[in-house]
Amino acid sequence: MMLLTVADVALRSALNRPIHGTFELIELLLAGAFFFALPAVFLRDGHIVVDVVDHHAPRAVPWLRRLAGALAVAMLVVMTWQGGRAARDTWAFGDVTMDLSLPRIYYWTPVLIGLGGGALAALVMLLRGRK
Repeated sequence: MMLLTVADVALRSALNRPIHGTFELIELLLAGAFFFALPAVFLRDGHIVVDVVDHHAPRAVPWLRRLAGALAVAMLVVMTWQGGRAARDTWAFGDVTMDLSLPRIYYWTPVLIGLGGGALAALVMLLRGRK
């Protein structure tokens, strides 16, 4: 993504010839990178943690972690469900991108896979129990 952006800026500046569709390609690659990584972050327990409560109420921390896990599963399931509805509309209407005419369903595919995988990974972590 970075190389494509640098090449686009360089060609635009030097030759006034930008790469056609760079924005759409970067957008698609970024969606894939983020959403395909989401399940791995859950499975590695790699989220950013703010430990405000840890020092004041250490006994509450395991319960708060379980609550956070349950909320994550619920939210990711709802997001997958609602995203699926939007993706179905995108598919039905045949939406395409402006420059490259890429089917918009290509954008929804990594989003739905990542959200669904994230929900499953969060559920695994919730059932496994954390330290």
